[in-house]
Amino acid sequence: MTAVPFQFRIDGIEITATPGQTIMEAADAAGIYIPRLCDVDGLRHQGGCRVCTVKAAGRSVSACTQPAEPGLEVENDTPARNRVRRDLVEMLFHEGNHLCPICEKSGNCELQAMAYRLEMTAPTRFTYLEPCRDLDASHPEIALDTNRCISCGRCIRASQDQDHKGVFGYVGRGIHRRVAVNGSDLAHTDAALSDHAVSVCPVGCIIRKGQGFATPIGERHFDHGLIGHEIEGKRK
Repeated sequence: MTAVPFQFRIDGIEITATPGQTIMEAADAAGIYIPRLCDVDGLRHQGGCRVCTVKAAGRSVSACTQPAEPGLEVENDTPARNRVRRDLVEMLFHEGNHLCPICEKSGNCELQAMAYRLEMTAPTRFTYLEPCRDLDASHPEIALDTNRCISCGRCIRASQDQDHKGVFGYVGRGIHRRVAVNGSDLAHTDAALSDHAVSVCPVGCIIRKGQGFATPIGERHFDHGLIGHEIEGKRK
């Protein structure tokens, strides 16, 4: 039996969805961007970063995991929603060492780009924790700097589900949680530069050696537009 499409509304805009789609999947298809950090095409949804939280039928839910429903009213791009998102992004900056001017990922970093999108320009309210964790540069082609980790879980899901290796996993709890590897160091795992887990890192935590600052300023990914502009371009 063919699935029957239905309609629901995001910020007053009526969009069409099909049964089984999440709010985010339907929004993406309709050209409406919902901010996210842990979610990325091709990986199972996690709902961990909470940046994609919207209000649906009066409840706060993760847009990447909440199924769309007929007649649902969703609040996404509102001052209240974006204020909460900005607080979350600010806390991520404070929990790690994100020194954008000297980071190889600058201009291609989704955390940095999200800060720009959410207009995180004023001095922040939180204390910088300034972690000082060891840099694992033991692998000949990949380095792991967990000072920059935002616990999005992308590398873990990609390594498990797509690379079928399970190289990465979490250790620690709360603000001390970080990504670790299933060996004494990265060199003693079967991680490879071609792994999907390497390419999906949204920040400068998993680094390709020998490729830092290869793209000039002005030609980097987010030099061409705000994060989400490709999705929003579908509506034009």
